[in-house]
Amino acid sequence: MRVEIWSDIACPWCYIGKARFAKGLAGFAHREEVEVVYRSFELDPNGPKGQVAPVVEMLAKKYGRTLEEARGMEEHVAASARAEGLTYRTEGRDHGNTFDIHRLLHLAADRGRQEELLDLAYRANFGEERSVFDPEVLVELAVEAGLDEAEARAVLADESAYAAEVRADEREASELGANAVPFFVLDRRLGISGGQPAEVFTQALEQAWAGREVLVPAAPEGEACEPDGACAVPRP
Repeated sequence: MRVEIWSDIACPWCYIGKARFAKGLAGFAHREEVEVVYRSFELDPNGPKGQVAPVVEMLAKKYGRTLEEARGMEEHVAASARAEGLTYRTEGRDHGNTFDIHRLLHLAADRGRQEELLDLAYRANFGEERSVFDPEVLVELAVEAGLDEAEARAVLADESAYAAEVRADEREASELGANAVPFFVLDRRLGISGGQPAEVFTQALEQAWAGREVLVPAAPEGEACEPDGACAVPRP
């Protein structure tokens, strides 16, 4: 069975949802027969490359909140992340265009190192003092994931490299009706939106394995990030 996951490195619920899915998969009897493929989805595809802004300031502007309120929003998301055993910094993180990250992830997929790079990029973005919007940091992460440094640099230097693959993923997400991420598609029969609890993923895997065409609804609290870059977060 194949599970495809559309996500973006800038999306905190994608980070959390990946951890929850892993726990749900661990509880699935046929987990060894599941292939997981990660697809590209940019929350802010029109964001200028090379321009970054502090996440807290971005949240305050987007939601019309004070900086202190925006910090509180981040603390709520951080609590959800930490409950899954994830590190999450609420200060000092950047927000920007993720196109280059997605291109590099497609290179990693070709080299069989996609999930390794994805995990490193999530950890760098949400838990470490490293900006994934810095090309040198991306090269470091690529090497840590097992990619060839020269090849990673060549992809980043050529804006056309893997660009078509990223755009194809995004078109397919639109065709499938994905209006938020993370978005999970199980064997092209079942779709799940949002960072659901682990037990929901286990149930969905069992349903997809049985061949049922059942749609699991999004989490009521809307734990997802939308195409305009807005990420739903609980109010403090």
